Amino acid sequence: MESNTLQMQAASDFLDALRKNIAKVMVGKDTAVEMLLTALICGGHVLIEDLPGLGKTTLAAALARSLSCTFKRIQFTPDVLPSDVTGFTAYNLATGEKEVRFGAVMAQMVLADEINRTSPKTQSSLLEVMQERQVTIDGETYPLPEPFMVLATQNPSELTGTYPLPEAQLDRFLLKISMGYPSREEEYEILNRRREGIPVSQLQPVGSAQDVMRLREQFSQIKCAPAILNYIVQIAQASRQSEDISLGVSPRGSIALMEASMARAMLQGRGYVLPEDVKAMAGPVLAHRIRLNLQASMKNYSAGQILQSVLSKVPVPGVGGEKL
Repeated sequence: MESNTLQMQAASDFLDALRKNIAKVMVGKDTAVEMLLTALICGGHVLIEDLPGLGKTTLAAALARSLSCTFKRIQFTPDVLPSDVTGFTAYNLATGEKEVRFGAVMAQMVLADEINRTSPKTQSSLLEVMQERQVTIDGETYPLPEPFMVLATQNPSELTGTYPLPEAQLDRFLLKISMGYPSREEEYEILNRRREGIPVSQLQPVGSAQDVMRLREQFSQIKCAPAILNYIVQIAQASRQSEDISLGVSPRGSIALMEASMARAMLQGRGYVLPEDVKAMAGPVLAHRIRLNLQASMKNYSAGQILQSVLSKVPVPGVGGEKL
């Protein structure tokens, strides 16, 4: 029992160090930072969507540079090829032997910058990488280094030069988050820090790959009661039965919601999941996985609004519903 307490304290100290390090370059984005740490804990991938210039790339790079993990950035453009992402084989003219040249995904932290500015064919090259944590090059499969995490940024799909991500791709992101405009005070602080010169490239690591793996070992000890599991299942089932939704939450989405709720409990310093964890993570985890039908879209409803409506109809464990 004492050993577990010490491990929880070590995990908490590590997460606090990450928060403080990222805060050196990010102003007023505490919620977004918490979402990144949630994904880091349970080994998920994150999609950050918002308008240009709001700090999407800076946030992703800040997390990557706060860890002494191998890090590669892919700047997606229309001319990026799948082989640039995954790799290819080539013959060495000097030896006459075939050599494998790995692409940018052969790293522990991969920043996929402006992922929706490349073609659907190149986007699909990440499907196996993100789900199976392996890459196949000319029929040969190679495991990716652990811990592995994709941090992707994208601009809203209505902007010029973007390609919408397919549902299969979106489903592989644990979370989708947005940045939002800063407040007046936050924007002043951004300008002030810019004058002082604290670029993200100057961040020093405060943790290692081993720290992340220990964090994930501790995460696996978080308790999720049967009533909580049933609550998650009911939410998924309700999304498939909603008259406003044409594509409901998949079992992969249910698993993602469970794991994200466990990670949030860990961030809160608890060893067990509460219904509040599930409700807090439902939007970031599920909103990008559902598709609204034509009628709901014509009424300008958002996926988040419909999802909140679905949640309101599902009995909460311990609140007039199933006991925890």
